[in-house]
Amino acid sequence: MATEDKNRATAAAILPLVGGAANVASIAHCMTRLRLGLHDRSLVDDEALKALPAVMGVVEDDTYQIVLGPGTVARVTPEFEQLVEEAREAAPAPGPGGPAAVSADDLAAQGAAIKAQQKAKNATPFKLFLRKIANIFVPLIPALIGCGIIAGLNGLLVNLQWLPAVTPALAAMASGFMALIAVFVGYNTAKEFGGTPILGGAVAAIIVFPGVANIDAFGQTLSPGQGGVLGALGAAVLAVYVEKWCRRWVPEALDVLVTPTLTVLISGLVTIFGLMFVAGEISSAIGTFADWLLSNGGAGAGFVLGGLFLPLVMLGLHQALIPIHTTLIEQQGYTVLLPILAMAGAGQVGAAMAVYFRLPRNESIRRTIKSALPAGLLGVGEPLIYGVSLPLGRPFITACVGGAFGGGFVGLFNQLGDTVGSTAIGPSGWALFPLLDGNHGLGSTIAIYGAGLLVGYVAGFLATYFFGFSKDLLTEFNVSQEPAPSTIAATGGTPPSATPSSSGGPDTPDPGTDPAKAPAGV
Repeated sequence: MATEDKNRATAAAILPLVGGAANVASIAHCMTRLRLGLHDRSLVDDEALKALPAVMGVVEDDTYQIVLGPGTVARVTPEFEQLVEEAREAAPAPGPGGPAAVSADDLAAQGAAIKAQQKAKNATPFKLFLRKIANIFVPLIPALIGCGIIAGLNGLLVNLQWLPAVTPALAAMASGFMALIAVFVGYNTAKEFGGTPILGGAVAAIIVFPGVANIDAFGQTLSPGQGGVLGALGAAVLAVYVEKWCRRWVPEALDVLVTPTLTVLISGLVTIFGLMFVAGEISSAIGTFADWLLSNGGAGAGFVLGGLFLPLVMLGLHQALIPIHTTLIEQQGYTVLLPILAMAGAGQVGAAMAVYFRLPRNESIRRTIKSALPAGLLGVGEPLIYGVSLPLGRPFITACVGGAFGGGFVGLFNQLGDTVGSTAIGPSGWALFPLLDGNHGLGSTIAIYGAGLLVGYVAGFLATYFFGFSKDLLTEFNVSQEPAPSTIAATGGTPPSATPSSSGGPDTPDPGTDPAKAPAGV
C-alpha cells in the first residue's frame, strides 16, 4: 500500500507541472519513460519536473517524455491516467445557457495542437515508420524478459540435474510465448497501422498453425513458424490494407460478415502461398549474416556497433534493430547483437565517472552523477546521457569510444567461437546478466560479458579523463556555482557556450527508444 501511495503521489506531483489534465492529449509509456501528448508545451514547468525525486530527466521529441526508470514508469502511468480521468470527470459542465465561452487559454491550446499537427507532417516518413515498428515490438518486451529469465533458470537446473520434475514445466513456460509470438506481432501490427487488431492476429496465427505442414508452396513443404515475426508483420500489414479496402466498398449492411471474411481469406492465401516463403528466406538470411559477420569480423563489427549505438539512439534509428533482435531470438534462442550494443552503456558509465573526477568543484554535476550512476550500471542510460555527457559535448563522444572498445572485446570472442547472446531485448548493463546465453556454457558467457563491461568502463573513463575536456570547458564547468547539466535543458538544450540544437530520446525502442526503452541496449 505504501508503494501504491508513493506512485500516486508521484503522478499527482507530475500532473500540475505538465499543465493539468486539460493540457494532456495522450498518455503512454515505454520501458523507462512516461510519454505525454500535450496541447500547449509552454504550460510545462521543466525545472520543477526535473526537481521531483522520482524524475530522472525529461526529453522532448514527438511527445513530451518524463524519464522515471524501469518498473516505476509502469506503476506511475496507471495512477497518472486515473488522476487525469478523475480531473476531467470533475470539470464543470457547460452552463444552461449553452456551451462555455472560448477562453484565451482554449485558443492557445488549439494553436498548440495545430502546431503539433504541423510538426507531425514535417516528420520524415522513414522515422515515422521506425516508430511504428518500435510500437509493435516494445509491448512484447516484458514477456520476452520474463520468458528469457525462466529459460535461463531452466537451463541452469538442467545442467545441474536439479529438480527434473520441474524443468519440463519451466521449459513450457519459457517456450510458450515464443511459439505464439507471431500472433502477438500480428495483433500489434494491425493495431498500429489502423486496422482491427484481432484480424491481424488471426492472419498471423496461420504462420504458427501446425496444419501448414501439409501445404506445398514454391516447390517446398511449409513449416509451422516459417517466416516468423517478419512474416507475421507483413501478413498483418496486408490484412490492414485489405480491411480498409473492404470498408470502402462493402455495403454497410454486409460489412460485419463480408469484411472480416475477405480480410482473413485474401491475406491468408497471400501469406500461405507467398509471404511465409519470402519472409522465411529473409529471416534465414538475417541469422546467417549475423553469424557470418561475427565469425569473420567480430572484433571490427563489435567496435563499430558498440561505438555507433549511442548516436543511433539519438537519431531514433536504433528502432530498426528491434525486429532483427526478435528474429534472432526466435531462430537461435538468443540475439548475439544485444550484448555488443549494451557496451555503449558501459562506455557511458565510464565517461560519467571520469566527469566526476575531472570536475571536483562542481557539486551539482557530481550529485547528478552519483544519483544517476546506479541506474546507468543497470542499463538505464538516459539520466547520464541527458544529464551529463550530452550537454557537456565531448564526454558524449568519448562515451562512444568506451562503447566501441567494449563492443570490440565481446565481438572478438564471438569471432573466436565463444558466442555471447541475450534471450530477450530491453535490459542491458548488469540487468542483462540473468538473460545471457551462449554456446560454451553460462559461466564462460557471463565472464566474457562481464569483462566486456569492464573494458567499456575503463575505456570510457580513460578517453573522457584525458580527451573529454578542453581548457575552456574545464574553466566553465569546474566551478561550484555552475548548475547541473540536468538544468541546462536536458530536452535538447546546450550549455551556455554551445550552439543550441535539438535532440530526441532513445526508445523503445521505441524503439523504443528506450535505449533502455529501448528496447535494445542502453
